[in-house]
Amino acid sequence: MASLTLPKHSIPSLLPTQTVSPRHSLFSHNLPIVSNSSQSQFYGLKVSYSSSLSIPSSSSVKGSIFAKVNKGTAPPSFTLKDQDGRNVSLSKFKGKPVVVYFYPADETPGCTKQACAFRDSYEKFKKAGAQVVGISGDDPSSHKAFAKKYRLPFTLLSDEGNKVRKDWGVPSDLFGTLPGRQTYVLDKNGVVQLIYNNQFQPEKHIDETLKLLQSL
Repeated sequence: MASLTLPKHSIPSLLPTQTVSPRHSLFSHNLPIVSNSSQSQFYGLKVSYSSSLSIPSSSSVKGSIFAKVNKGTAPPSFTLKDQDGRNVSLSKFKGKPVVVYFYPADETPGCTKQACAFRDSYEKFKKAGAQVVGISGDDPSSHKAFAKKYRLPFTLLSDEGNKVRKDWGVPSDLFGTLPGRQTYVLDKNGVVQLIYNNQFQPEKHIDETLKLLQSL
């Protein structure tokens, strides 16, 4: 499972549709993490935090917001290793719809809920003729254990170093400190028909993708 070090008291309260006014403090009373320990589970990463205060610069925040892949375009191709160590290319799925979902990390609460929701609706995806592919920065052995534990019937790809995440422009959350949770639906021609981002309601990704697939 991936981990992330954050400065103590540097985690803002951030909801999917919420913006932060300059007049408001970055440190809300409604923080998702309430813990006196040095580590907590937070939406897909094991978070540890130190005593120093550090806020990312505005340029780094800006760089984490704007996507490179847009609806109606073909995303950059890739070749990554799956949970069995085999190379899998995006081009392999051309000719059928494919759901590519980026998630923060294996074995974390939000990511486990999302993966299990895809698993539970997998027959619906098959009926729609679509493949499901999950991508995170975990290595193949982590993916293998994750898939086995939760009986995941779909492909998990290892994007170590987050190169594909960067190439696709998947936005981060919490001012660039948390890898984003973003789902793409590509049609049979490899063109993006849906981009859905929701860090805090991981199971909604399944509803939105199925709704789109049923309309293709």
